[in-house]
Amino acid sequence: MSYRNLFGVIALSVALWAPTASAQLFDYGKYPDLRGQWVRWGPSGEDLKGPLVRLGPTGRFRTRFDPHKPPGLGQDVPFTPEYQAIFEANLKDQASGGQGTDPTFTCVAPGMPRVMNAYEPFEIVVTPRTTHILMDHIHDSRRIFTDDREWPKQIQPSFSGYSIGKWIDEDGDGRYDVLVVETRGLAGPRSYDSTGLPFHADNETIINERIYLDKADKNTLYDEITVSDHALTRPWTTVKKYVHKPDKRPVWHEAVCPENNPHVVIADEPYMLSADGFLMPAKKDQAPPNLKYFPQARK
Repeated sequence: MSYRNLFGVIALSVALWAPTASAQLFDYGKYPDLRGQWVRWGPSGEDLKGPLVRLGPTGRFRTRFDPHKPPGLGQDVPFTPEYQAIFEANLKDQASGGQGTDPTFTCVAPGMPRVMNAYEPFEIVVTPRTTHILMDHIHDSRRIFTDDREWPKQIQPSFSGYSIGKWIDEDGDGRYDVLVVETRGLAGPRSYDSTGLPFHADNETIINERIYLDKADKNTLYDEITVSDHALTRPWTTVKKYVHKPDKRPVWHEAVCPENNPHVVIADEPYMLSADGFLMPAKKDQAPPNLKYFPQARK
């Protein structure tokens, strides 16, 4: 093929491609400006001070699923009698030094909707087909498909679940205001927060969200979360609030949970590693693990 013919083929290819490319241009101006770093909000601002902290031996925690209510029993979850009993037994176990029904002490991913407690700052990245919520805490990042796909016939369960969303222009001004999301296909075990609020063991949870900026303050973001779960007598809704950090060049800290984690589980029993590297009990009068596979010292 001569160079003249080759250039002709290239020119024709570019001409055919250009209209398609133009039609596929992504209009970022239609979407809310969510760039930068977002951090969780709590009443009196206490949730902005850092990651999860146990405040004392009473089992009170700073970060909770509903930030507007006290932790633990104060969350007033509409549990069925069966799961209310499970939760209360969990609180007794935590009070004695155990971990109850909260699995994350071994660095298991917290899963949805607990990731939206935002234990670390997060970033929202909007692309033509997917909206990403990126968090550097265990495995908290989310992928929300916004490409008009149907639900798969089968979903491989995962802690973050499978999320399908849609951007909506609610006030008709030509710009999107709200991202509505539904999440299914969740794996377990999971809890709402570190007080051990449990989900049903069948993992058939469905989570619906409305994510939107405050109309009067573009530095405030809301996530209205509704949980439907067989451990509940009705859907449970809370509204989480996040604030935008003004730093245009935010610092992102790596959070690697297994690093220096002293918690160990042996035969479903929690233990701890002491500062000098020895196994120690986590609860008063806790029996040691079975050492049948280790040679026993002779008396």
